[in-house]
Amino acid sequence: MPGVVVFGRRWGIASDELVFPGVFELFVRVIWWICTMVLFTNHKGHFDCNGRGFLHSYLVGLLVVLALIILSLCAIVYVSAQGTITNPGPRRSIPALVYLRALLCIPELVWACLGAVWVSDGSKGCDPATVGAVITAVVASWIILLFTGLGVVFVFDPLGNTRPPRAAMEPLGVRDQQSNESTQFLSTARSLAVKVWECRLRLLCCCLPQDESHRAAFSSISQLVSGFFSDTDLVPSDIAAGLALLHQEQDKMEQSRDPDVVVDHSPSSPIGEDLEAELGKAAHCMRFAAAAYGWPLYVYSNPLSGPCKLSGDCCRSRAAEYDIVGGDHLGCHFSSILLTTGLQYRDFIHVSFHNRIYEIPFYVALDHKREAVLVAVRGTLSLRDVLTDLSAECENLPVEGVSGACYAHKGMCQAASYIYKKLVNDGILNQAFSIAPEYKLVITGHSLGAGTASLLAILLRNSFPTLQCYSFSPPGGLLSKALADYSKDFVVSVVLGKDLVPRLSIPNMEDLKRKILKIVSNCNKPKYRILLHGCWYELFGGDPDDFPTEMDNRREEELSQPLLGEESLMIGHSSSYQSLASDDSPARMAAHLPLFLPGRILHITEDGPSRRSCLSQVRYRAEWSTEMAFRSILISPRMLADHLPDAVLHALKSLSSDRPFSLCPSSLNGNQHNAI
Repeated sequence: MPGVVVFGRRWGIASDELVFPGVFELFVRVIWWICTMVLFTNHKGHFDCNGRGFLHSYLVGLLVVLALIILSLCAIVYVSAQGTITNPGPRRSIPALVYLRALLCIPELVWACLGAVWVSDGSKGCDPATVGAVITAVVASWIILLFTGLGVVFVFDPLGNTRPPRAAMEPLGVRDQQSNESTQFLSTARSLAVKVWECRLRLLCCCLPQDESHRAAFSSISQLVSGFFSDTDLVPSDIAAGLALLHQEQDKMEQSRDPDVVVDHSPSSPIGEDLEAELGKAAHCMRFAAAAYGWPLYVYSNPLSGPCKLSGDCCRSRAAEYDIVGGDHLGCHFSSILLTTGLQYRDFIHVSFHNRIYEIPFYVALDHKREAVLVAVRGTLSLRDVLTDLSAECENLPVEGVSGACYAHKGMCQAASYIYKKLVNDGILNQAFSIAPEYKLVITGHSLGAGTASLLAILLRNSFPTLQCYSFSPPGGLLSKALADYSKDFVVSVVLGKDLVPRLSIPNMEDLKRKILKIVSNCNKPKYRILLHGCWYELFGGDPDDFPTEMDNRREEELSQPLLGEESLMIGHSSSYQSLASDDSPARMAAHLPLFLPGRILHITEDGPSRRSCLSQVRYRAEWSTEMAFRSILISPRMLADHLPDAVLHALKSLSSDRPFSLCPSSLNGNQHNAI
């Protein structure tokens, strides 16, 4: 639904978005009116104090103002609840009601000032309860006015005053001129949107140095973010409603789908290297990937014992030890790594917590248990890491011996190049292999660290043909098809459940946008009902929503045509909006360069119902999957929780051992066992 247009500009709120704030304010105003009426009737309109006449007039005026506000709110709530997201016709009177409600702020402001004057000058000799009631009314008025002002700032759209020229039934030459004007307008609007997002990023990252690398990152990220919904006219609540409907639709499809066949061996894995062996190696490497996060993850995973164990090591003077540890001034990061990995200080070759954009922390250690020189790369833990994540455009990454287009995620590609130079040019790997020449090279990481580790493995593959890489929850938009196929010989990616990040790529986001547009357009229920049912479904489960849609009575052949509602949500031609007939349309996928997960993909899922009691037992199953299984984003309450490194670690531990667990999977304890 396009944003409502009032006061000559478009706002970041739709006309059907006023139900919940209106109901809340209506509740407050009704209680306020009742309390004022009780105060007035108890005194029968007569007050024994100096300013009784003024007080009488103030309370009568307050009752009238509150009554008018209550009536206007009732009208706003009722009208805002009409129609559907793509059918704003029944809500055409909302702008007039908004003007009326804004006009009523003037007498409310005046009465708040009059009440403050009476309290300060004319309240002597009055009943303390009466004075307290007036003070409460005055404070409440100012609070509501303050929050109203903050709400206006919050929904203010910096691009709201730019309106495209309307096409009219004019001669051909006039229409061509209007088309050129429209194209020029859209170009100007996009440039302005990029500048707005740059300002937002600079404000968000105001604590970071504003050097050339950061400015370049802000610019590229702004172009990516501003362009994503630039071809649609949606407000945030439309997206929330679309996600709620899409989650329920996906759950219905999952319930009706036949169980997948579990494959015990990877098609490209060597003979004898089965799934269980890979799970054991992955569980071992995941400890090192999780350790790279330092003390924050250690304390999060061990909230009771973690601070106590670290307190004895943090802030201790270790001047002799800091020749290999950089950026860890208190020593807490390195202490947590020692506790998590179980290694000794002498086993570490290099530890760096230096962190800038495109430069992420990592460490190199000797893993004597697996006879490996292990390189662990940290995932996202700072604003600089987020900027590296969001630098998602493609960058060429030519690799000797690989035919086909070779490109990768720009931010992670540059982070891998940074670590590569440190390892090779600074002689870190030479130092490690001079100590243990018979060891093999293993690279690991989680999230941002997983993507960087995979690219680092590709860069080092020719120099170390036997290296292995274990990539945990890597981003989906990482490698071109040629590089993804090349990495299958030495990279294993581990994905847990419905984790969002391995499914996150620009084509997948475009696919998600298309699905949101389609499902929002098809639903013929008001937005407030969609959001209420969606919140209930997310919190308490139940049956997926079975709202009737405009598509229910359509013939199958009609489904290939764009829906009127969807077209009304598009403000310009969208390269992603090519075909509505198929989710796998080649035209739709051609809008952006496709990027894939690295290596062979090991997918871990919960075996059993998707919803269960917190105290119920959980079983995991693991199977080899393909990159095609991660071409769409799955909406789920677990889509973020499944990405946490401690969640991946405990799932791998439960699959690779027979150790019993208890409690619930939110803490990833429970009677979990291998369900391969």
